[in-house]
Amino acid sequence: MSIPVRWIREYPAEDILYFRIVTALAALWLYLLLFQRETLRLDILKFRELSKKGKIRQTGLTVLASLLIFGNWFTYIYAVNHISIQSAALAYLTCPLITAAAAYFILKEELRPIQKMALLIAFGSVCLLAKGSLHDVLWAATIATCYAFYLIVQRVSTGFNKLNQLVVQLTICALFVIPKLIYNHHEIPTDPVFWGTIILIAVIFTIIPLFLSMYALIGISSTTTGVLLYINPIIAFTLAATYFQEPVPFIKYLAYGIILMAIVLFNSINFRQTRKN
Repeated sequence: MSIPVRWIREYPAEDILYFRIVTALAALWLYLLLFQRETLRLDILKFRELSKKGKIRQTGLTVLASLLIFGNWFTYIYAVNHISIQSAALAYLTCPLITAAAAYFILKEELRPIQKMALLIAFGSVCLLAKGSLHDVLWAATIATCYAFYLIVQRVSTGFNKLNQLVVQLTICALFVIPKLIYNHHEIPTDPVFWGTIILIAVIFTIIPLFLSMYALIGISSTTTGVLLYINPIIAFTLAATYFQEPVPFIKYLAYGIILMAIVLFNSINFRQTRKN
């Protein structure tokens, strides 16, 4: 997502975030009303049948997930446009570590020795990358924590259609956004490039990734989902070094190479099981 965000970097980060949420929400509601009205109706009935405690729990998880993803988006956009691409990449390197630790201690998900070793290797690599700028590290930690705990909440929140859950989460985000848009001092952009980019970000980099990650959590653990996030920062790092021409010291090339090795090591068990099947 780094490239399209940079296309509209002259706009405030909050404006990009607000229009991203509203556009994604409009697209999702349109899809639901056209193709999934029955699924939406069934989920509404299912929620009404929950006990009072169940309703409070589900509502709390949904609101918490909304706040976490809202915080993740805002800090990521701000970091890309005003800190550095590499700080955003570092965030998604830190995220799997936080996700794995939270899943292990909170959800009691099992980690095999080779997977623990892979996470330790990845942690060492992140420490190498974090030696540069404390400012970048703090931003990265904030971005990563928001998304890691979003994944954990999604793992706990089950029983409802994932697309419907995503719509509700974005609707809650919009409750914060729409009043701000109404009283915003910035004019509504009229540039076609801005709106084309926002639509691209809303659909390709918001709806689809969130939808896929929510469904992935049904079949695989939070830890594995988190570790697969390492693909994101490797791409972001490559773009930072090549497309955006950000200065990259040798130690960062070394660190990202180590992370790539850790990904292969962590997923080696899955590769073996796939070959056996």
